[in-house]
Amino acid sequence: MKPARPKRRPLSRTLSAVRRRPGRWLLAGLSLLVSLTVLQVLALRWVPPLFTIPMAWHWASRPFVDGAPPPVRYRWTGLGDVSPHLRRAVIAAEDQRFLDHGGFDMVEIRKAVAEAVGGERLRGASTISMQTARSVFLIPSRSIWRKALEAYYTVLIEALWSKRRILEIYLNTVDWGDGIFGAEAAAQSYFKSSAAELNRSRAALLAAILPNPHRFSPTRPSAFVRQRQQRILADLSRMPLVR
Repeated sequence: MKPARPKRRPLSRTLSAVRRRPGRWLLAGLSLLVSLTVLQVLALRWVPPLFTIPMAWHWASRPFVDGAPPPVRYRWTGLGDVSPHLRRAVIAAEDQRFLDHGGFDMVEIRKAVAEAVGGERLRGASTISMQTARSVFLIPSRSIWRKALEAYYTVLIEALWSKRRILEIYLNTVDWGDGIFGAEAAAQSYFKSSAAELNRSRAALLAAILPNPHRFSPTRPSAFVRQRQQRILADLSRMPLVR
């Protein structure tokens, strides 16, 4: 005689259990979400990302041309194969206290808040760690929810990755123009060279356009880009070389 199969719990009973204990189910859902995101970040401690959320968003949100999807230029390059000038230039341009903070530069945050209170336009105070969280895990949007997720992922990557790994993934995934992701793709697209061959001037130009790579160009630099380039070059020798 075959053993009786266990009866499946009707959907109505499951929903009733959720309504009776919403806190327990919410806690279980949050625990599962945290576990999955921790594993997601932990895996990238050793494995290069095959693609990122912004890459997928670029591919999905652009129209096809002649039946072909919009190109995504991305090629992983180890940190040792990226020009030391570019490694220093992005720190000079984006986050000069990169090695000293835990993901959030409180000095810059306090300055930005003070300037806003004084009537100036609120400016960003994003660190390389925060930008890495954005470049890998989040869709391009402006909302309070995305900022909250950015802070959450920043805490995770600072806890689970080394500073070297953060810079390596940042340099490989940051948006450097329309469909151009990472240092190798940027060097090839703009200068027909590898990321390893970038000299001081070109490295500073690439770093100079990072605030808005869809508006500025390193090959047709505006006065603003040239000014930023000169400021980056002046700071370059003082920046640490992350190896």
